[in-house]
Amino acid sequence: MRMKIWNRQKMKSITAIELQQLMADKKDFQLVDVREPDEHDAFNIGGALMPLAEVISHISEIQKDRPVIVYCRKGIRSQIAIQKLQDKFPFNNLYNLTGGTEAWKKSMDG
Repeated sequence: MRMKIWNRQKMKSITAIELQQLMADKKDFQLVDVREPDEHDAFNIGGALMPLAEVISHISEIQKDRPVIVYCRKGIRSQIAIQKLQDKFPFNNLYNLTGGTEAWKKSMDG
């Protein structure tokens, strides 16, 4: 039996330290938080709230002409969100925040 090979582009990622540097340098990018509203209310790093289950319905709010950094708590839901978006739309500007807000908090403590 032959396995089907998916023609997916490699997912881009960014570390918490790299994101903090972009912010410090005032670079132009969009932040998207795919966590749930209660998680966003408890702690966020400034991203627009677009929960994973609703991310496709927010397509008109996602920028296409600048980097878009997608994050969640650990980086798993944001990977799923990016896969969903890239499967349906021709995005090539999406970046996953590796380790999510947990990595962000750890990098701030260090």
